[in-house]
Amino acid sequence: MKENILETLKNLHFTEYEAKAYLTLLQDSPLTGYAVAKNSGVPRSRIYEVLDNLTSRGDILVSLGNTPQYTPVPAKELIRNRRQKAEENFELAEKSLAQFENSANDRENIWNIMGRSEILDKVKACISSSSTRILLEVWKEEYEVLEAELKQAAARGVNVTIIAYGEIVSDFANVYLHYMGDAITDEYGGRWIVISGDDSEVVAGIVSLGDDSRAAWTMHVGLVMPITEVMIHDLYLMEIMAKHRELLEESFGKNLTQLRRKFSIHPDFKKHYVD
Repeated sequence: MKENILETLKNLHFTEYEAKAYLTLLQDSPLTGYAVAKNSGVPRSRIYEVLDNLTSRGDILVSLGNTPQYTPVPAKELIRNRRQKAEENFELAEKSLAQFENSANDRENIWNIMGRSEILDKVKACISSSSTRILLEVWKEEYEVLEAELKQAAARGVNVTIIAYGEIVSDFANVYLHYMGDAITDEYGGRWIVISGDDSEVVAGIVSLGDDSRAAWTMHVGLVMPITEVMIHDLYLMEIMAKHRELLEESFGKNLTQLRRKFSIHPDFKKHYVD
């Protein structure tokens, strides 16, 4: 039993000698340094160094006089003090590391992510760190994987706006159904995902190739700004199509086919990014 308690104290950053001295004082106090050494087994040559360490840390108290005597801080108080100090250290570490992250070179780099699951994990991280706005272009297949995280973001006050390919229904997000729906998958040869978090971080890539899916994550303003603005322009187009679809298709063909063909470089008028 005693050995277990000694190990527990070691886990609270006591040395073996400190643990023995403190436990001895818990069992019988006040004691002189000589008595602590005798009862604990700590060498007399080390006892006053050990007691000084415990005193300076606030784990024991000393009554100064001709012969100093020592008494322990009660166990509950010791644990409370350790817990409070640990929480303070965690809070300080969290703030310090966040400041370091904000000042690190991540804002100058573009990181490659391979694999559909890995890409979606990074998108989830982006969702979790967002505090103001999320813009997301997504197919139904990927939305179902991300729905829980998106709902949590909305619950904490984040504005979630989705450009949806396929039928996506949400009671917490602003959903704009793309005018081509799933049909666009055939034209592009696959599904992609794009997310902008707080206009400061983006993940963008292809997610329909399984383990060969690939995406980029960056906080580089040179990419965050244009990618975010392209998504906003897509939203403009969704609004315009919702109100003036008949007129626009009269000018540019069904689903604006003539416009897409005008700016295609391939004879079949399809995209070939994934070939």
